[in-house]
Amino acid sequence: MQGNRGRKDTFKGKKEGKRRFSNNKPPAKKSSPRVKSNPDEIRLNKYIANSGICSRREADMHISIGSVTVNGKVVTEMGYKVKLNDEVRFDGSRVSPEKKVYVLLNKPKGFATTTSENKEKTVMDLVSNATSANIKPIGRLGRNSTGLLLFTNDDEVVKKFTHSKKGVARLFHIELDKNLKHDDLKTIQQGFKIEGKEIAVEEISYIDGASKKEIGLKIKNTGNTIIRNIFEHFRYNIIKLDCVTIGHLTKKDIPRGHWKHLTEQEINTLKML
Repeated sequence: MQGNRGRKDTFKGKKEGKRRFSNNKPPAKKSSPRVKSNPDEIRLNKYIANSGICSRREADMHISIGSVTVNGKVVTEMGYKVKLNDEVRFDGSRVSPEKKVYVLLNKPKGFATTTSENKEKTVMDLVSNATSANIKPIGRLGRNSTGLLLFTNDDEVVKKFTHSKKGVARLFHIELDKNLKHDDLKTIQQGFKIEGKEIAVEEISYIDGASKKEIGLKIKNTGNTIIRNIFEHFRYNIIKLDCVTIGHLTKKDIPRGHWKHLTEQEINTLKML
C-alpha cells in the first residue's frame, strides 16, 4: 500500500511540475505607439515620380546631388516630405505632383471657356471624366464659338502658347455677316494697328469654293476677343467662328462635343513647336 501511495505522490509531483512550467511565460512586450502620417504630406521622391519626370530611385539620385529645391532651398535629405502646395523645382523647372495630361476637345456651341463653377455650362463639364488631374484650357473660345480647345496641367506647354514670342498658330474658319473686301483682307494680312497696338496675323485668305463671307485666318494669339476686334475694326460682324487646327493638331476622329488624349507623338511634336 505504501508503494502505491508513493506512486500517486510521484504522479502528483509530475502534474505540479507541468503546471509550474506552463505558467512560466515571457512578459508581454508593450507595442510602441504608431505615428500617424500626415495625409497632406508626400515623400519628395514620390512627388517627383508622380510628375512623370523619372522613377523614385532616379529621383533619389537627383535629390542627393542637389538638383531639387523646395520653396527655394536645396534639399538633399532622403525621405524628406513635402506638402502638395510646396514649390518643388527640378533643375530649375517647377514640378507638379500630377502626371502631365493633354486633352484635346472639339467644343460645341453653348459652353463657356472658363474654370468657374458659377457658369451654367462650361467646357470643364465636357472634359470632367477625361482625367482627375487639374487641367485647364489654353486660350479661349466664345460661348457660341466651336472647334479645338487644348487642356493641360503642363505649365511649360502653356507658356509656349501664352508667353513665348513664337507662340503656337491656330487656324480658324470664320463666317462674316457680309463679304470681306479684298482691300480689307490685304490690310489685315500686312498688319495694322488698333488703338496704337500692332495687330499681326500669320495668314488670311478666302475659303475655296465658298462666298467671300467665309475666311480662313491663322493667328498665334490665344485670345478669342482679338479676332472679333480685328473684324469689328473694319465693320464686320462674326457669325460663326470655328478653330480648325492648333499647331499640328486637327479635329480628325474627334466628333463635336468629344475629346481625346494626345498620343506620345503628338505631345512630343507639341513640345518642339
